[in-house]
Amino acid sequence: MGDLSGNVQKIIAAAEQAYVNGARLLLTPELALCGYAAEDLYLRPAFLDACDTALQQLQQACSRWPGLVMVIGHPLRDAPGGKLFNAASVLRDGQRIACYRKQLLPNFGVFDEQRYFAAGEESCVFELDGVRIGLLICEDAWHAGPARAAAAAGAQLLVVINASPFHSGKPLEREAVIAQRAVETAVPLVYAHLVGGQDEVVFDGCSFAVQADGQVAARAAAFEEDLPMVAVHPGNGGVTLMGEVRPLPDRHQALWSALVLSVRDYVGKNRFPGALIGLSGGMDSALVLAIAVDALGPDKVRTVMMPSPYTADISWLDAREMSERVGVQHEEIDIAPQFEAFKAALAATFAGRGEDTTEENLQARIRGTLLMAMSNKFGSIVLTTGNKSEMSTGYCTLYGDMAGGFAVIKDVFKTEVFALARWRNANDPFGTGLDPIPERIITRPPSAELRPDQKDQDSLPDYEVLDAIVSRYMENNESISSIVAEGFAPADVERVTRLIQINEYKRRQAPVGPRLTVRSFGKDWRYPITNQFRA
Repeated sequence: MGDLSGNVQKIIAAAEQAYVNGARLLLTPELALCGYAAEDLYLRPAFLDACDTALQQLQQACSRWPGLVMVIGHPLRDAPGGKLFNAASVLRDGQRIACYRKQLLPNFGVFDEQRYFAAGEESCVFELDGVRIGLLICEDAWHAGPARAAAAAGAQLLVVINASPFHSGKPLEREAVIAQRAVETAVPLVYAHLVGGQDEVVFDGCSFAVQADGQVAARAAAFEEDLPMVAVHPGNGGVTLMGEVRPLPDRHQALWSALVLSVRDYVGKNRFPGALIGLSGGMDSALVLAIAVDALGPDKVRTVMMPSPYTADISWLDAREMSERVGVQHEEIDIAPQFEAFKAALAATFAGRGEDTTEENLQARIRGTLLMAMSNKFGSIVLTTGNKSEMSTGYCTLYGDMAGGFAVIKDVFKTEVFALARWRNANDPFGTGLDPIPERIITRPPSAELRPDQKDQDSLPDYEVLDAIVSRYMENNESISSIVAEGFAPADVERVTRLIQINEYKRRQAPVGPRLTVRSFGKDWRYPITNQFRA
């Protein structure tokens, strides 16, 4: 994002390789020149001036590759201070031969395009080697109108450049929609997609091409940069496409790859030297550690075990064993002295009041303070370990276990945490070793260990019930009455939905984290903190 010189050089390198490989047309993703989405950078004239300069550099550079046509995604002003468009320029031999302005601007979920861009109104069809090519941008291809208009303007091949954020199941969903466009227009389509992590969104790659009958003709790699070649064959029966069809990852492989990519890019692109994790001996921090090691390597990850008087001995042992299995630097800091000091300092103020969640939260906040001190000293980012079930219900401590810079699993339900742990123990996608998570961590009843004999289910419904209610209410916008009608206990539904509402103030102060579901607690969840409505 915003690395205009770096993006120009990346596009130039891709163009050189494509030209050597014999390509005639190079597609870049949506807004590839500046990054997607630049948010309020689009409101800064200096940013738009820099984008214009970068585009001119690419236009000049393309004369190095005679006959190669490049489609470059970029922001475009119709005049200084005028309307701004999400655009794609078609460059060849040092000239801009065509320009397309995105017609349909998404303004839902994580998208805010109507805040920044005006809508284009015209199709763009250009000719290359006797083939008429229609150009679309992302949302345009999710609806029938723009594709049909391009086909009516004579397009024999449709190409669409994209930045479509990942959520579980999204790659197959995309292919089904694009296949429908191809069938409707009887025109094959090539879908070029972004890959990488950008704050809370992840782009999964998986660029693909479909024939006029909707059959997949080519597919690129998932969750990694790729420069796939698609052969275009004109004929009397229309244009056909041919290329390598890479497999789509299964559900857990895709989720794991998205988590790893998000951590790698957030840490790397923000130039942190490494990551710190408070390792408790529990499931959530164990999963975050395994993700971090796959993303960064063990030499860039450091763990700290901070036992309190309520920490079980097996938690020490399990945390120590896991750190040894994955090969990270590990240390232990006993927080009992600090805990007693805090209680002593507050004794007079709290006189006459018994211990409660206040003292539990003190332990979490001591740990948060120590982790942030280490972050300040060594420059590494603290990865927080709270999951979506906890973020939903507020089963987390402000300035305690919520303290940190990147919330790795904030969009992963607790039930999915266990499933991912078992998947990772059985698979080694990044070559860091099988079975990184000790079995006892997975099988032990979850506990915050902030009071004697504490278990998560003392305070929350069973996670299978909790996660199902949260998914229905938060992700799918189902009403309380409809959830109860599905057979959930009214008391559970009332309790969970109330916790979701009253803990909005906590979530507003939580670190950013990767979006993996159709709705995360981030840009696509915008509820007021002060709110009395319940239904």
